[in-house]
Amino acid sequence: MHTQPMPLTPAAAAFVLRFGSLFDAGRALTFPCDAEGHVQLDALSERARTNYLYARAVVGREFTAPVVVKSYN
Repeated sequence: MHTQPMPLTPAAAAFVLRFGSLFDAGRALTFPCDAEGHVQLDALSERARTNYLYARAVVGREFTAPVVVKSYN
């Protein structure tokens, strides 16, 4: 039996996908995800979705490859 994953909201996510800045150690973009790093785009706001797609596009030029980290909400 296959069940649909529950939508991930920033408050409910146990993990986040973190894109660290290559130029500013304190800067990063994070997005709610599951333990494997899957982000549900439909659950993101328009701004978060735009930032997520941008971060993915500039990995290696502006951001590090993303890593899954435990969320501490």
